[in-house]
Amino acid sequence: MVQVDVFTDRALTGNSLAVFLDGRGLSTENMQDLAREMNLSETTFVLPEDAAAEKARGVCVRIFTVQEELPFAGHPTLGTAFVLRGETGASEVLLYLNIGTVPVRFTETPGQSAFGEMTQRNPEFGAIHNADDIVGLTNLAAADFDLSVPIQTVSTGMPFTMVPLRSLSAVEKLRLDLDRAAEYLARSGGKFFYFVCRETVDPTARLHSRMIFYNGDDPATGSAAGCCAAWMVAHGIAASDERVLIEQGLEMHRPSRIFVRATHQKNVADNYVVNVRVGGNCVEVLRGEVTIAI
Repeated sequence: MVQVDVFTDRALTGNSLAVFLDGRGLSTENMQDLAREMNLSETTFVLPEDAAAEKARGVCVRIFTVQEELPFAGHPTLGTAFVLRGETGASEVLLYLNIGTVPVRFTETPGQSAFGEMTQRNPEFGAIHNADDIVGLTNLAAADFDLSVPIQTVSTGMPFTMVPLRSLSAVEKLRLDLDRAAEYLARSGGKFFYFVCRETVDPTARLHSRMIFYNGDDPATGSAAGCCAAWMVAHGIAASDERVLIEQGLEMHRPSRIFVRATHQKNVADNYVVNVRVGGNCVEVLRGEVTIAI
């Protein structure tokens, strides 16, 4: 297995990911147990197939948190593509996930780390939420919520509910009642909340974000960032095709830099935001072997 830090160009920052290079022979239960053993936000398992199948639809990959298998997640997709690319210099790696084929394209600038960018599914815009319903799930006050843009569920493969807050201080002091939040999200069509604000630590960032789930604070959430890109373009926080930076993970001392962009289509009733792209850097931290009885 290989462990990498994703959405960063510095080791021991960003979001860690364990990639098992050959998961053939492992049961679903084995994979879930290994993900618990890694105890990271996610662990991926590469399932090699014949060259023709991989060329046609991509390399088969399964993604697990410590608790469940996910159909899609951002930092595991990007990190696994970096590992599979290795030192080949390939300009594209195709991954075949439970939601279908996801391409990851790479660019290299002399003197800089390679940059990878995945294209996520076109967004589906879901329910708009009442702030009063969300306030009660946190330790925040109604005045901490930014009502200039809607609280909305968006999916580019995994549904996240975008919750805009007014300030960094509100994001930093946020405490989420996970049990009540899970009940609310199950009723309203979201998987997790993604809290954001337009006040940032890095002046070049467009948003500061935080995602808290059953495994704690997530250092970087690439799937949520894709949903956020679509939400930003739909509501005028970012321009069409403008690449903007989302900073995440600062509260837990794992700073992450997530670059996002999306395209606004005019005069289209459905899917009026398309071509959602999420990118960043990746650093290898360690390699090892895991021995278990199967």
